[in-house]
Amino acid sequence: MIQTVKIGKLAMLLASLNESEMEYFAPAFEQVNYCQGKAGSMEVQKVIAAVETAAKRNGIIAENVYRETHALYHAILESLQGVTRGQIGVGNMMRTVGLRFAVVRGKPYDRKEEGEWIAVAFYGTIGAPVKGLEHETFGLGINHI
Repeated sequence: MIQTVKIGKLAMLLASLNESEMEYFAPAFEQVNYCQGKAGSMEVQKVIAAVETAAKRNGIIAENVYRETHALYHAILESLQGVTRGQIGVGNMMRTVGLRFAVVRGKPYDRKEEGEWIAVAFYGTIGAPVKGLEHETFGLGINHI
């Protein structure tokens, strides 16, 4: 199967580029539904809630369709694995995150039977809760709906 839309790549771009940089890729973003946001916290639950809220408010997922929320949740968790290097935990491990995120929904396969998929990307910083002691981090999660 040939992938026609790279939803993971688009999510990573949306999470990491500024507005002027995004203009270069504008045609690619027309093929998908997406939203962006920011989350900073010492609590993973707050990061998850920020992404879910943004996805629902922007119509990326339907609030009343469980399988869509479930797919988003698993994409978020997979992406957080990358951000936290496999140990999903922030405040309980004395670290904090400052993240930009993107949620992208699209059809990455030519065959319509493959349906829609959702990608979540985080880009930002993680580290000790002391300004200047953090480092860059990135995470990507993709799940079928």
